[in-house]
Amino acid sequence: MLDVGYKNTRIGIIASFLWACAGYAAAADAPAPVKIAVFPFELEDFAAASKGGESPYLAQATEEARKQLAASGRYVLVDTAAADMSAAKGQALRDCGGCEAAIARKLGADQALIGVVSKISNTEYMVKLQISDARSGEVVSKLASELRMGADYSWSRGVRSVIRDQVIPTLATEK
Repeated sequence: MLDVGYKNTRIGIIASFLWACAGYAAAADAPAPVKIAVFPFELEDFAAASKGGESPYLAQATEEARKQLAASGRYVLVDTAAADMSAAKGQALRDCGGCEAAIARKLGADQALIGVVSKISNTEYMVKLQISDARSGEVVSKLASELRMGADYSWSRGVRSVIRDQVIPTLATEK
């Protein structure tokens, strides 16, 4: 006759083993995280009262994109601080004809993300994201915010919205 304590311990060990196997199988089905190079956001300023120059809020928008992508668990960020930008030939990445993909590939990334804030007026803006495959240079996604109102300090909110509502759900349907 088996001791009840021994029997319960044995059942617990078997249950733990089965739970671990199920977790391993689920992890094996999950795709590997995508290595992405998120380049500093650029400003496209169409505002009539434009002061020119860059806005300090672009850095906040860039950091928000990095934070949201990393938090998704589907992306691993590749540092772009030491990127050789000579392929852009002194122009904005959005205008360099796909050079961001080659720059990202040299950094070891699978994808490149360019973010552009189009400022229409002091309170109207649009956040646009373009994600390219670093190997082929092909544009994988072109996305834009639905948020169009708010001062420049709200650009990061537009970034968060695009990533949460468009980038992350797209990943879920690609499986």
